[in-house]
Amino acid sequence: MTVSTLTVVPEASASGTAPCAEPPTIATPDRPDSLGSLVDPGGRVPAWWSRSPDQRLQALARTTRPDYHDWLTHVRPAAGCIRPIRLAGTTLTLEAGTGRVLATMDTAGMPDGVILKPCGNRRATVCPTCSKRYQRDAYQVVRSGLIGGKGVPEHVATHPAVFPTLTAPSFGQVHTRHVKRHTCESRRRCDCRPEPCHPRRDAPICPHGTPLVCYARHEETDRRLGTALCPDCYDYDAQVVWNVQAGELWRRTTIAVNRHLHRLTRARGIPDIPDYYLSRGKVRIRWKPPFRLSFGKAAEMQRRGVVHFHGIVRLDGNDPTDPTRIIPPPPAIDADDLKAAIDHAARTVTFTTNPHPARPEGWQIGWGDQILTKVITVTGRGEITDAQVAAYVAKYATKSTEATGHTSARLTDDTVNLYADGDGTHTERLIEACWQLGQPRDWRRLRRWAHMLGFGGHFLTKSRRYSVTFTILRQQRITYRRTQTSGPEQTTPGEQPTTLVVNFLQFVGTGWHTTADALLANTSAALAREHQPEQLLTPT
Repeated sequence: MTVSTLTVVPEASASGTAPCAEPPTIATPDRPDSLGSLVDPGGRVPAWWSRSPDQRLQALARTTRPDYHDWLTHVRPAAGCIRPIRLAGTTLTLEAGTGRVLATMDTAGMPDGVILKPCGNRRATVCPTCSKRYQRDAYQVVRSGLIGGKGVPEHVATHPAVFPTLTAPSFGQVHTRHVKRHTCESRRRCDCRPEPCHPRRDAPICPHGTPLVCYARHEETDRRLGTALCPDCYDYDAQVVWNVQAGELWRRTTIAVNRHLHRLTRARGIPDIPDYYLSRGKVRIRWKPPFRLSFGKAAEMQRRGVVHFHGIVRLDGNDPTDPTRIIPPPPAIDADDLKAAIDHAARTVTFTTNPHPARPEGWQIGWGDQILTKVITVTGRGEITDAQVAAYVAKYATKSTEATGHTSARLTDDTVNLYADGDGTHTERLIEACWQLGQPRDWRRLRRWAHMLGFGGHFLTKSRRYSVTFTILRQQRITYRRTQTSGPEQTTPGEQPTTLVVNFLQFVGTGWHTTADALLANTSAALAREHQPEQLLTPT
């Protein structure tokens, strides 16, 4: 039993939406490709047209049905999704106060007998439409933590904030593309001439007999980018272990930043704040720093198959009376102090993993040499603005391992041989390293995340008090749309509903019934978006 959302409740037509595409005219016998002889005088088409591999016949079978316009309205919440989820069952409308059943709706009486719900996948390569919505939500999550709104006070725009980029160390020489000086107008369509990949005067030879030199000027689409110059010299084991430990390295880095700033506040005479708590029947006191770090981060998968983090770190004050309240930090510490603390922590934090049968001494985990921290401003006069940061982070929230050329679901003993090969390509060797190192019980997380090349974290995370959550944004969108359409009950945003919709639905499949259904639904959705009023496009 689940409480319904707007995506599983049929929507009525909203004012201002585009008219649905009219059914195509049935071919007549005087046309060369006539199909009119197969249509009876009542306009009904043969039943087998809906199962035909010809998309024209599929479309005619759908558009000539009497419930075609009802079907378009019914599938509109999922229109544009590549593989919507099909649900069947019963929906009950209950009175919130008493639990009395007010109405019952069965999917058997709906078009096709199912409810279509968007898949909600965040990956752009899996579903562009759902990932675009996720990207827009990620933009709001990141930017509201920098300028306020969505429940975050607006004075956070005056808090010190920085944008650090922390990368992984080198595990071996790989093919790269470097442009020393950009002359293009847009980096998205950069046509600048890159530098040679790895030019060497002496052309050194590795112990395996491979020349460690490359004079090619690689294009952006070159498949060699990110691959090792000598696969036998490359440390694939260390790279997948670094991926699986990247989250722990970030946690230790934030702790080191807090300690560095705490020492700084004490040196500058800023007093700590008391925190009273009850222990064993006695009121005790502990001292806390006068500041608090609020942060978010996005993980970007590089072409060599290792992640690096783009963080947003904001400095807040610490309220001793209300830990959930967001207040300004002490004026004695600023963005330059926060930047110095992050740079110091990134260059000093290291740790050694637990022993492994393949490496009893463990692996040393730390950040690479490429560390860049920029100060975020909202005035447009600093190194980077809040809008640029939000757009940059949201872009990577919909990406995963596509940059490496590898995309797959979670691997099992039956499917791993399709993607892993110790003598294969760069990604195949990484997956093989994950699978082999993941044999011991304490290291099985490597096997669980072998399809992600060892990285098991989410690609967009944040601290609890940084900003709004994705769940709140989705609920606000549902409430907003129900005020514009005839959902279960029209309520104003923030008003408690008097009815509750409860679904008894079960999963019956994914995807559209036919290719023609997907084309018709997507076309109707695109027309509706073009003709929709401006005030309906942006939720409050």
